[in-house]
Amino acid sequence: MTLLSIDELKTLVANPETPCVSLYMPMQKAGPEIRQNPIRFKNLIREAEERLDTGIRHTEALNLLKPAMELDRVDFWEHQDQGLVILISPNLFRYYCLPIEFPELVVVGEQFHLKPLLHLINNDGSFYVLALSQKDVKLFAGTAHSFHEVQINTIPHRLAETLLEDELQKGVQHGIGTPRGATASAQHPGSVHGQGSSDREKHEEDILQFFYAIDTALHEKLREEKAPLVLAGVEYLFPIYQEANTYPHLVEESINGNPEVINLEQLHDEAWRIVAPSFQEEKKAAIELYQQFAGEDNGKATSDIKEIIPAAYYQRVDSLFVSVDDQTWGKFDSETSTVDLHAEPEPDDEDMLDCAAVHTLLNGGRVYTLESGEMPHGATAAAIFRY
Repeated sequence: MTLLSIDELKTLVANPETPCVSLYMPMQKAGPEIRQNPIRFKNLIREAEERLDTGIRHTEALNLLKPAMELDRVDFWEHQDQGLVILISPNLFRYYCLPIEFPELVVVGEQFHLKPLLHLINNDGSFYVLALSQKDVKLFAGTAHSFHEVQINTIPHRLAETLLEDELQKGVQHGIGTPRGATASAQHPGSVHGQGSSDREKHEEDILQFFYAIDTALHEKLREEKAPLVLAGVEYLFPIYQEANTYPHLVEESINGNPEVINLEQLHDEAWRIVAPSFQEEKKAAIELYQQFAGEDNGKATSDIKEIIPAAYYQRVDSLFVSVDDQTWGKFDSETSTVDLHAEPEPDDEDMLDCAAVHTLLNGGRVYTLESGEMPHGATAAAIFRY
């Protein structure tokens, strides 16, 4: 099972082969109702099969759905969460067991239906946790509903290893560029200790150099990010890391304690407690800005989906509010920038709300997936434009 992320979303959007089948279903995790899970699953597969039969041969439909049908095993149903999502195309198969419940939905079209997943991976609620210790360093990515480790090959994990490499580098520099009998002076930025430093000062300076190396590795990963970064570790490390840090979205409050003994659920809960208020304030401010622009009739905001779709595709949408409960079926022609809407889904239709949300997110805009009752002015979609 693959983890959800922005990179994973890009993979799903770039999927070039059709037809694309998207299956969403709620899951029962306990009690006698769990027997309904395989029954619901078979019903959704049957519905997908019927829809595929209108566009491809029956044998092709069965072959396409075969990887999903092979999931129907006792051990598969024993390890579920609140929602199951299955995405299938001729060249791609993914399934996700997720901590949020989805209404039953089958979509067959030219693209995957991804809007329900944006609650888990969009900018409205994503954050990072940097777990610091001298023996192990890990970066985690999270949202309100998910939390997983991010692998960065260049990040140093242990203070001792970093200091050893630093000493080796100084030895190379000494051998190449330092006259016999002279002292090598090459040091990292921020290095200030000298022969008179105490053991404590020397140790803190070593940690600072370690944190400079971590910050350098994080820069490549986070340089285009705006998500908050929370530190987790022993309290005396925080001011040292803050001195080395160049990431502009490091938050002031940290998680105090040895991250090596804090379980992931506790780490996630503590981090979400710290960052959640800022997300709520950000969403509230964005809605107020939309309402202001919409009231001024100045072309900076609209709830017209036919205007929003091409704007999202051509990178004009700064912030998008979209109802996660609704679908608006139709087709978008990128060559003519026209949108055709249909009251009921027709063959190869897409959910235009899904289309707007995905393109806004991929083009660097913010997407707020809201319950229908939270949407500004009762719209199914609303956008603030960059220009």
